[in-house]
Parts: sequence; structure tokens; C-alpha cells
Amino acid sequence: MKVEILITESPLHLAPATVPGCGAVARFDGIVRDIEDGKKIGGLYYEAYAPMAEKTMLDILTGLGRIHPFNFARVHHRIGFVPVGEAAISMDIYTKHRAEAFAVLQAFMDRLKTDVPIWKRSSP
Repeated sequence: MKVEILITESPLHLAPATVPGCGAVARFDGIVRDIEDGKKIGGLYYEAYAPMAEKTMLDILTGLGRIHPFNFARVHHRIGFVPVGEAAISMDIYTKHRAEAFAVLQAFMDRLKTDVPIWKRSSP
């Protein structure tokens, strides 16, 4: 099991990876919408306590890997201003079978929202 985590101010672009033994890859891009809390916005500002956020993401993925084995997980999260239409998070999970890939991706995103020290606020 290999994990890659990146917190960056740069736009996110995940290139496909070559991971031996994998027959499935599940990908998620969280795109900033133009409406937040019922109001039109120009983007979102993301802040993170990066060392703790990275450790928490690694811990979550390690735990999920025990339940749903995967070969490679890659999570890139953007901080700073992210304009409408651009990705705030990009993630892909490489597994032998699709069920594990979807399970890890879903469970990770649910935990990210509640457990990882990343905060957002809207910008007009």
C-alpha cells in the first residue's frame, strides 16, 4: 500500500499512474461551485494546518486500507484561493477491483469533512 498526500497552493492536475496489479481506479475531483450557502461566490479560500492535515489523511487512509485493500492512494488538496470551476481536492484510488476503490474513496471523503483540519470560507 502506497499513499501520496500533497497540500499545495497550485492548481491540481493528477496524471494517470501505472500501478501493477490494479484493475480499477476511482477518481474524485471536488470542484468549487458558484453557489455557497445560497449565495453566488467567486471562489473559496482554504486554510489548513498542513502537518496535522497530512498526518490525519495518512491515518485515515491507512485504516481504510486494512478494511478495503488498495495498492495506491493519491490525495492532493489545494489551499489558498480556489476560483469557481477549479478543483479544491483531487483523489484517486488504485485497487485490484472496483468495489474497494469506490469504498475507500467514499469513506475517505466522508472522514475528510469531519476529521481533517482544513477550513474554507467563501469569497465574493
